Amino acid sequence: MIDIRILRNEPEKVKENCRIRGCEIDIDKLYEQDREYITLKSEIENMRAERNRLSKQCKENPEAREQVRSIKQELGEKQKRFEELEKEINDKLVWLPNFLAPDVPPGESDEDNVEVRQCGEYPQFDFTPRSHDELGQKLGIIDTERGAKVAQSGFYYWKGKGAQLASALFFWAQQELIKRGFTLFFTPCAAKQHTLYGTGYLPFTADEAYQIKDQDLSLIGTSEQTLVGYHSDEILENDQLPCCYAAYTPCFRTEAGGYGKTTRGIFRVHQFHKVEQIIFCKPEDSPRFHQACQETEEEMMQELDIPYRVVNVCVGDLGAPGYKKFDIEAWYPGYGDYREVTSNTNLTDFQSRRLKIRYKNENGDNQLVHTISATAVTDRVACAIMENSQKEDGTVVIPEVLRPYTGFSEIAPED
Repeated sequence: MIDIRILRNEPEKVKENCRIRGCEIDIDKLYEQDREYITLKSEIENMRAERNRLSKQCKENPEAREQVRSIKQELGEKQKRFEELEKEINDKLVWLPNFLAPDVPPGESDEDNVEVRQCGEYPQFDFTPRSHDELGQKLGIIDTERGAKVAQSGFYYWKGKGAQLASALFFWAQQELIKRGFTLFFTPCAAKQHTLYGTGYLPFTADEAYQIKDQDLSLIGTSEQTLVGYHSDEILENDQLPCCYAAYTPCFRTEAGGYGKTTRGIFRVHQFHKVEQIIFCKPEDSPRFHQACQETEEEMMQELDIPYRVVNVCVGDLGAPGYKKFDIEAWYPGYGDYREVTSNTNLTDFQSRRLKIRYKNENGDNQLVHTISATAVTDRVACAIMENSQKEDGTVVIPEVLRPYTGFSEIAPED
């Protein structure tokens, strides 16, 4: 949610941001409703004060009793309109997107994202490389067929040494974040609607959430929701910041995309697994911590020896809560292109304003924190490992940094 004072003082700025971001809220009408709201609020406060003044005179002054009765009736009508107006305004405010960093590129989809840099060398094969789903079937380590049988299409099993590879990746990533000063969490895998709203997933992506029937709960789509929600309605001390949190969780999203080359295997699914990094920081520090999270993500990709590129995400591919976002796209030789594996977003005070997460600044005043949400690794990274380290017979070579956790150096067909 944006600061309503910006709407009041700079409505044209809000209008332009909505135009750029494709938000269809009528800002002129919202501005006028807010003006009426402010006027009504002042009138109601003055009428209450006058009612209270006259109430003290009612015993000695019959005319005062009549005036109080008249004020009460008018006050009731104004209060009703005030409450209606407040709801109408709030219903619109929740749809207003965050403002954008100056260097967010224009564009409508991920095809318009701007490449920042490429890192690593493509592996050279003297054979046609297989995709991760082909390797998973050949090695018997990914089972989508039984995932569909037990649950539905879009669910899957990691199996045997594949499960060990994925587990090693997630554990290694957590240890790397701990080394960098992150506090590790096991979070709930469900969250209230208020938490999803507060983190900006509602109302924008309501159709992606698995809601639990007859409960004020949905399965989480990311531990960002539970980690950011952890400090809702709290005031942090100045010396607590930054708070650097990490968690490994399963994640659930209803939207699995269509069929075809881009969705084969376990790239776009209903359930996946992720290690997330979340930072609460002072507003002036958020660009620095956004960059720090980016460096961590890239260092992990380099340690895993996965070629990748970084893209500056365009307006049309940047979620409404985001101020600025970088994606890392790993090279998938079996697919023959780059594909997104991690995201890193500076959300400024969009989430903290909704969830009322503040800190006491140097002057002792309460101020909203900024939040950074950045992926560390997901199953997609394990898929990239498989495709980039494969041999002609289908053997997958395990990155050296993961071998202490897997206990083996490769997954071969005979395994």
